[in-house]
Amino acid sequence: GTGMVLPEAVRDRVAAVHRGSALPERLRLYDGWAARYEQDVAALEYRAPHLAAASLAFAFPAPPAGARLLDVACGTGLVARELHRRGFRCLHGVDGSAGMLERARSTGLYQELRLCVLGREPLPAPAEHYDAVTLVGALGEGQVPSTVLPELLRVTKPGGFVCLTTRSNPANVRYKAGLEAALGQLEQSRAWQKLLAQEVEYWERATTEEESTQGTGYISGVVYLYQKCPLPQLEE
Repeated sequence: GTGMVLPEAVRDRVAAVHRGSALPERLRLYDGWAARYEQDVAALEYRAPHLAAASLAFAFPAPPAGARLLDVACGTGLVARELHRRGFRCLHGVDGSAGMLERARSTGLYQELRLCVLGREPLPAPAEHYDAVTLVGALGEGQVPSTVLPELLRVTKPGGFVCLTTRSNPANVRYKAGLEAALGQLEQSRAWQKLLAQEVEYWERATTEEESTQGTGYISGVVYLYQKCPLPQLEE
């Protein structure tokens, strides 16, 4: 069954940021949402941060404590919390919303936080700087364009990991098709290799009946994990 009905206010706030408003307006909405964001995503049973962190930790070859990781579109720090639980300690974050960054700063989980509007400006990091880069939840219609993928790759070390998520609900179908085409092109050009593309049925609660998967009350989503080429050579 669909469980409890989502409060209308939560539905409205989620719908507002996913609506095709212009970027400055949307960043303002995120600033305003920051204080209630974690309550709302808890109500949504939003599983992306948990699923992404688990996938990355599973693939990670080394003890994660010394690895440098960039959490892109970090929001209030939901992904950092999950990564921290799995032993990652050197976390940097960027987000386009100053309000979200303020909340992320208060968690004490990040060594460094910077304001950066993805798709508008480059990431504030040198090339081949990070052992892993995550972009969880922001790859979607009206949010971060899939044209940012090369920029994520630029700041990743060769052999490093890029972990991404997107939603598979009807409103995001066109965006997801474009994203997967871009992911595939980078794979064909041997920029990275795919380790995982995991479709997850119960990704988060649907905010409308139309978006819900076959009346379950939930939408589905997907976790992608890539490794940047050239890959580390295995010892003979």
